[in-house]
Amino acid sequence: MFKEKTLLITGGTGSFGNAVLERFLNTDIKEIRIFSRDEKKQDDMRHKYNNDKIKYYIGDVRDLQSIKNAMHGVDYVFQAAALKQVPSCEFFPMEAVKTNIIGTDNVLTACIEEGVKKVICLSTDKAAYPVNAMGTSKAMMEKVFVAKSRTVDPNKTLICGTRYGNVMCSRGSVIPLFIEQIKAGQPLTVTEPTMTRFIMSLEEAVELVIFAFHHAESGDIMVQKAPATTIGVLAQAIKELFNVDNEIKTIGIRHGEKMYETLLTNEECAHAIDMGNFYRVPADKRDLNYDKYFKVGDQGREKLSEFNSNNTQLLTIEQTKEKLLTLSYIREEIEAWENR
Repeated sequence: MFKEKTLLITGGTGSFGNAVLERFLNTDIKEIRIFSRDEKKQDDMRHKYNNDKIKYYIGDVRDLQSIKNAMHGVDYVFQAAALKQVPSCEFFPMEAVKTNIIGTDNVLTACIEEGVKKVICLSTDKAAYPVNAMGTSKAMMEKVFVAKSRTVDPNKTLICGTRYGNVMCSRGSVIPLFIEQIKAGQPLTVTEPTMTRFIMSLEEAVELVIFAFHHAESGDIMVQKAPATTIGVLAQAIKELFNVDNEIKTIGIRHGEKMYETLLTNEECAHAIDMGNFYRVPADKRDLNYDKYFKVGDQGREKLSEFNSNNTQLLTIEQTKEKLLTLSYIREEIEAWENR
């Protein structure tokens, strides 16, 4: 599907963009465009990969013209540009609105005008029952792409999205922080040990996007079934992998944090389609003429009521260690620690 095609990744200098590059650079894809506003990170990537297939575009999704300038001749788009840090979005909610909501609308507008064949918008479990500005902005981002999907011919531009939980070792995640604290001989700081979070690897996040690429229909939100762990278990697992006895110190919940995250809401479960390792949440295709839809009774609904990090598989310390050891970053850090 990607043979001789051009892919554009917004926010492409982030963890996801790098993972996509690792996945696609050695395929027969024609060109990968990295679109972001950080010239330093782009320069770092330029030196790291040194590959003519990668083209770099400085711009900001908040600026429609700058994203249009990068969109000529693009076949597919992964919309990964976002403000993702929960506390910073709490303090600057309008910045989250500008990037996560208006920015996504700009990307979709440019995609439709340029005839991009398929665009996938990346969302987060924080968008389901959002309680913080980051999650609320991502929930609105989902509403924007679902609404946009209703107004465009999917044979010309198919718009869909993915929703996933915490990506282990992505920029700003807690695992690299724990490792830095171990190296410094400091306590491992956890907000609340019983707090649960979905966990997945960057590779799994990329596989979800590729699955959506192959199977999603217009307006769909695709969700990967993921295990979860408590923050206390995660910290203990990292301690044991590094064979240290640093104290685990509880520091309290940060601004806007939830005790558990939800990947599928109760309402979405009513019509979610189980696809094995994934759920597909189809868009509501009704229009505003509600009189047409009155009916007696209701369709049978799925038995699943809500898919959250408290009712999914909770990993033990040993299972969490196994999951962590699948990451090259963790293996390299442990090796460096043992050879220090």
